[in-house]
Amino acid sequence: MTYIISKEFHLSYSHQLFGLRDGHPCGRVHGHNAIVKITLERAVLDETGFVLDYGDLTPLGTYLNDTFDHRHLNDVFTWQPSAENLAHWLYDWCASLGWPVSEVAWSETPKTWATYRP
Repeated sequence: MTYIISKEFHLSYSHQLFGLRDGHPCGRVHGHNAIVKITLERAVLDETGFVLDYGDLTPLGTYLNDTFDHRHLNDVFTWQPSAENLAHWLYDWCASLGWPVSEVAWSETPKTWATYRP
């Protein structure tokens, strides 16, 4: 048996991706209204009956707002800020807090998702 919770966060940002074929639209500076979804899981609930209290995810919302929201991500990171890399980066950030994170999904458009799950 596994207990699973998730929470979505919404933010806006711009970026430009490099190394793409000529004319690729992501090679230009462009923006997204993103949805970031963190999923956490445990086999056994904590003493309060939670996987993790949703209120304990407040630092993630603050981090996303301060680091990503309404920013040009090429100015924030030295690596290619693709949705895949962003999901991986955020997974590692959440895991560093000791949260039982199982995956992070990053949506740049209503039809696309990139998910990092180790």
